[in-house]
Amino acid sequence: MNDPYERSAEYIDIMIADAWDAFGPALAEELGGVEAAEGTIIDLGAGSGRGVRAVCAALPDDSPVLAVEPSPCLRAVLLARIHEDTRLRRRVTVDSGDALNCPLPDRIRALLAMNMLGHLPPDQRQELWARVVPRLAPGSRILLNLAPPTAPVHVPPSLMANLTVGDLTYEGWASAEPSGDQQITWHMTYRTLRQGRPLSEVTVDYEWWVLDGPELARELAAHGLSLRPVGQADLGLYVASLASERPAIQG
Repeated sequence: MNDPYERSAEYIDIMIADAWDAFGPALAEELGGVEAAEGTIIDLGAGSGRGVRAVCAALPDDSPVLAVEPSPCLRAVLLARIHEDTRLRRRVTVDSGDALNCPLPDRIRALLAMNMLGHLPPDQRQELWARVVPRLAPGSRILLNLAPPTAPVHVPPSLMANLTVGDLTYEGWASAEPSGDQQITWHMTYRTLRQGRPLSEVTVDYEWWVLDGPELARELAAHGLSLRPVGQADLGLYVASLASERPAIQG
């Protein structure tokens, strides 16, 4: 298996912490709307488990959670995070599959697809929606985000994270170049420093499929889903639901 996080996994969790502090309140508000729905909560591309923790905090009723993460390195962090919390350990199951081959329950109460849609080309996204929609319970929600850029453009090098743990400072740098009509290549650099002096550096490149809100709305409408933005605009958060239950707000 080609694991794009094999070299960067040690940095991922600490560098996304601030983003999840921002995502959490908006996700909690939307998850409150699925209290009456039945079924399993699914986190596709669960990564290190911050989304799982947010879901379980928002819906503390012990409904089952399926956390799907194909990267062995990220899954190790995910499993450790779940195991150290007694309540999570009782309700969360970790699956090593991916979005297209993990076993899905008959009924889905809510589905998270955070920071993962870019891993799927358009045909695989269509396959994903075709798998998920027939299993959505009445009142269920799909929560997802579209991270910038939403078009194949050049992204100059920028510092995306800088934090200190103990005596060491960790930096994450990102840049991107167009690599197709709907695709970019991310160039990631992770550095460990002591008092400003570099100790180690890891570089990773990976492909990412881009799309914007209106394009995603059209894609989901073909599967009977409506889409609306939620939270602060800079978060790129969206909620999809069965079109018969809620009018769409395109954007």
